[in-house]
Amino acid sequence: MPYINTKTTVSISKDQELALKEAFGKAIELIPGKSEAWLMLEFADNCRMAFKGTQSPDIAMLEVAILGKAKRADYDKLTNRLCSDVNRILGIPADRIYIKYSEHDCWGFNGINF
Repeated sequence: MPYINTKTTVSISKDQELALKEAFGKAIELIPGKSEAWLMLEFADNCRMAFKGTQSPDIAMLEVAILGKAKRADYDKLTNRLCSDVNRILGIPADRIYIKYSEHDCWGFNGINF
């Protein structure tokens, strides 16, 4: 039950959104037991954001939520991959990207909880 929310100051074209969807679908597999089959994605572009005291046009904030827990080493791999994917697809430098992780014990779906 992973979820990735991507907020950025840049515009995301339909082609870029598809490329991010495909890249994130592969990247989430770096967390054992997670796959694209249960991955939900959200994209918000043209957000008003500031980072390091400036409203630079190239900022991204990703929020990754999972059901259960993961190892720090797996998060390290995922961070590297997500930063690389966002840089490659949207042109945002890795040092202008934050990624926040959250782990959850309970996740609702289809009228029940896991």
